[in-house]
Amino acid sequence: MKSTYDRLSQICSKATTRLYSTSFSLGILFLSKEVRQPIYSIYGFVRLADEIVDSFHAFEKADLLAEFRRDCFTAIERGISLNPILNSFQDVVNVFGIEHQLIEQFLDSMQMDLSEQFYTPEKYEKYILGSAQVVGLMCLRVFTHGTHQDYHRLKIAAMKLGSAFQKINFLRDIKADYQVLNRSYFPELNLSGFDDISKKIIEEDIEKEFTEALAGIKQLPKSCKMGVYLAYLYYQRLLNKICKVPAKRIMVERIRVANWQKFLLMMTSYISCRLKQI
Repeated sequence: MKSTYDRLSQICSKATTRLYSTSFSLGILFLSKEVRQPIYSIYGFVRLADEIVDSFHAFEKADLLAEFRRDCFTAIERGISLNPILNSFQDVVNVFGIEHQLIEQFLDSMQMDLSEQFYTPEKYEKYILGSAQVVGLMCLRVFTHGTHQDYHRLKIAAMKLGSAFQKINFLRDIKADYQVLNRSYFPELNLSGFDDISKKIIEEDIEKEFTEALAGIKQLPKSCKMGVYLAYLYYQRLLNKICKVPAKRIMVERIRVANWQKFLLMMTSYISCRLKQI
C-alpha cells in the first residue's frame, strides 16, 4: 500500500533530521504532533540538497543537483517519488500549498554554492533569500495551516528569523567554509584580515533581525510557538557565545552550545510559553 511507503518516507525524513541536527530535532519535539512530521520532511529535503553541494566532493555535484531538482518537481507533479526524502517532501508541498517558486529559489542558492566563492552584496542577499528565508516560509506554510491571512501577516518575521539563523551559521562555520570549501559568504569581506570591527557589524545586523523575528514568534499559533521559540533561544545563545570571543578565535574554532545549556533553553522555552510570557 502507498500509505505504508509514505510512512517509510516520513521515517526517513525524521531519521535524517535526527542524524544531522540534534538541536533542530529538539526544537521539532516542542511542536505539536500535527506539525512535526511536515517539518521533518522539509528539513530532510533541505539537508539532502545541502549535502550534495557541501559533501559529495568525489562526484559530479552539478549533475547530482540538476538531477535532484528534476526529481523534486517530477515528484510534486506525480505525487510520488522512489526517493523517500522527496516523496515525503512532495506530500508536504501538495498538502500545504508551498509555492514552487520557494523551492526554485532554494535550489538556485544551492546552485550558487557550486561556483560562487566570494559574494558581492547583491549575491549575498540572493543567497540568504534562497538558502534561509524561503525555508522559513516553507515552514510558515505548515505552521499557519494554509491560512493565507496569517501567512502573509507573519511572512516578514519568518524571513528575518531564517536570515538570522543562517548568518549565525556563517559565523559559526566560517573556519570550515573558508579553509575547506574556499567560500566567503559575507560580502566584500577579506577573511584573511577578518577583525573584531567586521565581526561586530555582522553581529549587530543579526541582533536587529532577531528583534523583528521575535515579534512574529509571539504571534505564532500555539501548535508551533514553543518549538520556534526554542530554536530562537538556541541561536540567540550561540550568537551570545560568538559575540564574547575575538574574531581570530572563530577563524580557528567552531563555537558550540553545550548539551546542558540546550537543556536549560528547553526549560526556558517551556516555562515562557506556559506562563504566556511570549
